[in-house]
Amino acid sequence: HALPAYHRVGAAAYKANLDNTWALMDYLGHPEQGLRAIHVAGTNGKGSVSHFLASILHRAGLRVELYTSPHLVDFRERIRVDGQKIPQADVVDFVAQHKDFFQQQGLSFFEMTVGMAFDFFRKQQVDIAVVEVGMGGRLDSTNVLMPELSIITNIGFDHTQFLGDTLAKIAGEKAGIIKAGIPVVVGETHPDTAPVFTAKATEMHSPITFADQHYRVEESADDAVEMLARVFRDNELRLDAVRSPMDGLYQRKNIATLIAAIDEMNALNLKFTKRDNGAEWRLHVDDDTLRAGIAHVIADTGLHGRWELLEEHPRVICETAHNADGVEQLVRKLALMHYRRLHIVYGCVNDKDYGHILDMLPQQAYYYYSQPSVERGLDYKVLVSTAKEHNRVGEGYADVHAALAAAKAAAQDDDLIVVTGSIFLVADLLTAYDIN
Repeated sequence: HALPAYHRVGAAAYKANLDNTWALMDYLGHPEQGLRAIHVAGTNGKGSVSHFLASILHRAGLRVELYTSPHLVDFRERIRVDGQKIPQADVVDFVAQHKDFFQQQGLSFFEMTVGMAFDFFRKQQVDIAVVEVGMGGRLDSTNVLMPELSIITNIGFDHTQFLGDTLAKIAGEKAGIIKAGIPVVVGETHPDTAPVFTAKATEMHSPITFADQHYRVEESADDAVEMLARVFRDNELRLDAVRSPMDGLYQRKNIATLIAAIDEMNALNLKFTKRDNGAEWRLHVDDDTLRAGIAHVIADTGLHGRWELLEEHPRVICETAHNADGVEQLVRKLALMHYRRLHIVYGCVNDKDYGHILDMLPQQAYYYYSQPSVERGLDYKVLVSTAKEHNRVGEGYADVHAALAAAKAAAQDDDLIVVTGSIFLVADLLTAYDIN
């Protein structure tokens, strides 16, 4: 609790340059310099891809750090080594030790957290760090890294007040993570953004791969909770029997991006030193390791809230779909599912275009409006009245627990309840389940 939660406040915490982060790295003795990393940006999918990578590389024999944001339930979820959260004592000690510098420098919550993460990974002597960008790329505090590989999952409209109001402008910010000579994998080819990435990669002499131009994922079974798929590379079978505990249609794109990244990592032929005997070895992720890492991602990394089944009869699923792209995928997924009636528990933060998102959500559902327990949480009364104008009528509830209880009381066994919207709403929900 020693760190102020700026992510709950929003815009105030965004910095227009990396001066503070560089000052912090300098002060900490440059922990970013010895860190071998994979740097992951994107509007949607960067969290899932980061977790998949961490799980796979851990199973391939590496000591893996995973840095992600925001957290769902506990701040320590942001900083993990081999799936284990940073110990509370390390968080407290780091803040106590460096508090004077933080205050004097006026560091943001995110800047402090990146400093804490990189410092912890150095102490833990991790082999490789999977580092998820917080927002954008170019000006994100994580962008002091010199990674082995950069990944940009996709581009959509989110945080437009900071990153720009066109896809090309947003892509320009994300392209800021492309480093000289370092290969980059881009998940999606979009006419507005592909030229931006290609131009930046050319300028930086970075080999670039657009995953969707070479990789295709086909689902071999349609199961509501688990994905079973085959992956093709240049129309040849690359990997079969891929099981992912996270389904959601967008996971197909994520798996394509992920396999492209793993193929790129294998091509890099990276050298590591064994901890026990100092012997050198080269990383090669085989197909069995790849499958196991994908299948066990939740257990290996503690990832939650991505099309996650919480209860059966009625089925309760939670999904953090907090922007238009995420909602579009959610709606397409719902169209494939079988249920009698659909109940949607929804709440969001006040800087989202919630009118537009309400229009995208299915009209035939029963709605239970709520609000996330953060300062930016949109008042559920505002949501209820806006929803009326958009013909998405429902009742309002002070918190997600009351909303879910009402949905469960109204639902029959063969109904479907989906809790969605803000990450913070899903986080509030998960605190009631013993999830870690």
